[in-house]
Amino acid sequence: MVEGGKDRERLRMELGGAVQGVGFRPFVYRLATRLGLSGWVLNGTSGVVLEVEGPRLLLEDFRRHVLDEKPPHSRVNSVSESWLAACGSRSFEIRFSDPGGEKSVSVLPDLATCAECLGEVRDPADRRHRYPFANCTLCGPRFTIVRSLPYDRPSTTMAGFALCAACKKEYEEPLDRRFHAQPIACPECGPSLTFWNTSGEAVATREAALSRAASLLRAGGIVGVKGLGGFHLMCDAESDASVDVLRARKGRFEKPFALMVASSAKAAQLVDLEDGDDRILTGSEAPILLARARAGSGISTRVAPENPLLGVMLPPTPLHHLLLEEAGIPLVATSGNRSEEPIAIDEKDAFQRLGDLCDGFLVHDRPIERHADDSVVRRYAGGIRVLRRARGYAPLPVRLASALPAILAVGGHLKNTVALSVEKDVFVSQHIGDLETPEARLAFQRVIADFLRLYEAQPVAVAHDLHPGYVSTVFAGQLARERGVPAVGVQHHHAHLASCLAENGFAGRALGVTWDGTGYGLDGTVWGGEFLLGDASSFQRVARLAPFRLPGGEAAIREPRRAALALLFECLGREGMDARHGLPAEMFTDAELRVLCRMLETSFQSPVTTSAGRLFDGVAALLGLFPARASFEGQAAMALEWLAERGSEDGVYPMPLDVRTDQPAILDWRPMLLALIDDLKAGVARETLAARFHQSLAEGIVAVARLAAEGTVALSGGCFQNALLTELCVRRLSEAGFRVLLHQQVPPGDGGISLGQAAVAGARQPQLARQP
Repeated sequence: MVEGGKDRERLRMELGGAVQGVGFRPFVYRLATRLGLSGWVLNGTSGVVLEVEGPRLLLEDFRRHVLDEKPPHSRVNSVSESWLAACGSRSFEIRFSDPGGEKSVSVLPDLATCAECLGEVRDPADRRHRYPFANCTLCGPRFTIVRSLPYDRPSTTMAGFALCAACKKEYEEPLDRRFHAQPIACPECGPSLTFWNTSGEAVATREAALSRAASLLRAGGIVGVKGLGGFHLMCDAESDASVDVLRARKGRFEKPFALMVASSAKAAQLVDLEDGDDRILTGSEAPILLARARAGSGISTRVAPENPLLGVMLPPTPLHHLLLEEAGIPLVATSGNRSEEPIAIDEKDAFQRLGDLCDGFLVHDRPIERHADDSVVRRYAGGIRVLRRARGYAPLPVRLASALPAILAVGGHLKNTVALSVEKDVFVSQHIGDLETPEARLAFQRVIADFLRLYEAQPVAVAHDLHPGYVSTVFAGQLARERGVPAVGVQHHHAHLASCLAENGFAGRALGVTWDGTGYGLDGTVWGGEFLLGDASSFQRVARLAPFRLPGGEAAIREPRRAALALLFECLGREGMDARHGLPAEMFTDAELRVLCRMLETSFQSPVTTSAGRLFDGVAALLGLFPARASFEGQAAMALEWLAERGSEDGVYPMPLDVRTDQPAILDWRPMLLALIDDLKAGVARETLAARFHQSLAEGIVAVARLAAEGTVALSGGCFQNALLTELCVRRLSEAGFRVLLHQQVPPGDGGISLGQAAVAGARQPQLARQP
């Protein structure tokens, strides 16, 4: 009971951001009770709303504690306060959620198992001993189970699991760690495990199901495991035979697999961990961390063939912890899908799609509302860089400096994500992937419908890439017509620049070095080696890499040797090709060379490009790295980076900058390429050539930065997933006096352009308002 008095006042606070599903209401309850304040707290559609009543000094203490001691996984983006007259409340209570109002609260990502829950799972005396679905307000599913806002159990996929008496007591006890933990469960009332054989028959449940799966993994089998945001395909990471079988069945022959290991201590036996990497692995995001593999680790070389890095992660759920402990071996944990398809989230769908890939399935009966792949990060250029943003990160918003209208941005064609702006927040979706298959396109449409439903948003515009043939572009046009709003085309590399500026909170102009494989240019050609001076509202193409033609178009992406031929043809013409200058004899037959040179001469199916990505591919092929065929995008360029890391010489090749009046300057790679070929013929080590290539590109970027004379340089695009190139550019630009902006919250590749599209469309708000 709280005493009344004439000196009492009432403080109302509305807190926006990631404040639901993190124990914020129990935290407020305990704080108010400790200070002897009365009032209430509830979840609203825009965040947490509370009123506290008491003496002014205590209310000011309360306000300070709320902001300084908030729950560890919360993120307060906005605070609205008002001082009111006391209304005479006598106690403090947690009220039922208010479903009315605009939906702007941040849905929290799924959180990896906390130490307290894991301790209970391992404690034989605890009622949740060996329970695969233990969770609390500090951990467990969030984004993958919520169906509508505000975030309460009836609005999640846990609604069908009625609480037992013991769980209900924990759920209702304000001082309990599970107070209002919406996914709360135990063996008596929560989800349970089942093991299916290859016929889809349930042959074991609960503990026996777990044991059956672990035994199958130890015996070399492939198991489909339903986790937080979908299925993993798992196998023994120390067995060449098991990994080979998984590769053959999945049709993924060279692209690296990720590893799941029991602890950070085990991860340190497999890869070199830098300071802070342990915190990344054990944090609530629990991403896949790319780190340099250690020799003699015992991991099959088939896990990441020809690759010095391994992707390692820790178990994100009690289920995975138990499976790793029971199996006693490190496991391959790759997405439960076929190549180019979205991850499976439903056990029946998984059996239909993945049945011939697996020797058994470990499933459970907690429905997954939406997919979420594992996130991928790598440490370079002084920080952790997100390369794939999904579980643990999505859909936390990127906070902008100023508010935007409601804009839906549908991303690009590859590594697709979508984004939705709500005031100052841009909610970026989980990784969707390449929109190459019908299944991927359906997943893309589901994510868009999901975002619009979850936030009850009414976009005033739909932003999209300029490429007219992209699935995302076509869909944006259809959706915009259905809703009677404009479709706003955003140039691909402008979106890259705007994305980097937005997540860094940078409001001024910058030189955007936007290098990637492909992007539809304003002139209809394939851009990819761009220097754009501007901001979200506009840009000027101040420079570009020297253009060349790609024989066969997209075929050159799959065959780096075609890019190599294109580069040499641009330097030497047909006569040089007749002499095979710089081309290894085995790279092309005479007939192939005649056909491809004729295509280049006549421009037949040979689009013009300035692509930095294809420049990397071509040089890689000339140095003998995956010349005939790359099995996945970026494979040759990645190999070139790793080769360059072994080079020690600091020399550079010439890359002159051709400055032109009223046209973009041209950074000419041709003298560099010819000098590299001369060195190759002279027997200079390939490692040295690769290192000089990277260093030359960094010097060329500095030269353009000096020409543009803008103090800030933003590095964006898939080429800046190359750690060596990025670090060289950061060092040389910084030495030259420039401020360098890098991506931190979204990927530098195409997974980040939906954010940029929203920012660009938002910057055109006055133009949007004038359109009918």
